[in-house]
Amino acid sequence: MLKYGDKIGIVCCSDGQKHYYAEKLKCLETTLRNMGLQPVFSNYIYEKENIFSGTAKERGDALMEFYKDDLIKSIFDISGGDVANGILPYLDYDIISDSSKLFWGYSDLTTVLNAIYKKTGKASVLYQIRNLIYDCKEVQITDFRNTVLQNEADLFQWEYEFIQQREMHGVVVGGNIRCFLKLAGTEYMPDLKGKILLLESYSGTVAKMETYLCQLQQLGAFDKVAGILLGTFTEMEAEKCTPGIEELVKRTAGENMPIAVTKKIGHGTDSKGIVIGRELELIK
Repeated sequence: MLKYGDKIGIVCCSDGQKHYYAEKLKCLETTLRNMGLQPVFSNYIYEKENIFSGTAKERGDALMEFYKDDLIKSIFDISGGDVANGILPYLDYDIISDSSKLFWGYSDLTTVLNAIYKKTGKASVLYQIRNLIYDCKEVQITDFRNTVLQNEADLFQWEYEFIQQREMHGVVVGGNIRCFLKLAGTEYMPDLKGKILLLESYSGTVAKMETYLCQLQQLGAFDKVAGILLGTFTEMEAEKCTPGIEELVKRTAGENMPIAVTKKIGHGTDSKGIVIGRELELIK
């Protein structure tokens, strides 16, 4: 929970922002200030070389500076893309472990959210703060304000339905399926035993999803997890792919796997948040 007047860090750990995006980031800054928060932007926000706002070390160090700064009460990443996992070796997980700050991000930041949980046991939030300035901004602003400033749970309340079995319980890991799989075979991959595996995606149709699901299967994921929560799969849904993601997951994970779906977690501008590294119970 934050208080009015609190400073929050704004970072860009994945691909740098395009310079033409400056007006939108100014809008985000104004929106946050109108809520009573004081956003402090990292020095590594915009593209400097190709998609890089800085080297992996520079971006990692920028994130750690916010963790070290006692005046910064929470940290929000505004990026997505491909290169967030490059910062993982440059994070000081002891400092993160001792901190009460929450890290927020989505998409490619799946790598950071899960690495933080694996290395520290700390929770982080899968959510994109830029939703506060998009087409669903009125609802997003209300939910965000009520959650972070009023200690309500609006941002984390979302509908779901089971498509297989009736209940699941466990700590949530995962996020964007493509980005989560970047952690496979590394020291940053969380233990999947007894976990709820969240999966969502922006890009990719049937072939890519099948590839990712087969990799998860070959990693033994579906023998370990307590259930699968499916968020939105933006391109698959837009293309009305057949088979759809639900059928692909059923085929790969098996008929005994609890599977639930929600339309409120993912890349949509109406997406809500979910806490990675915290217990969740879903019941039909």
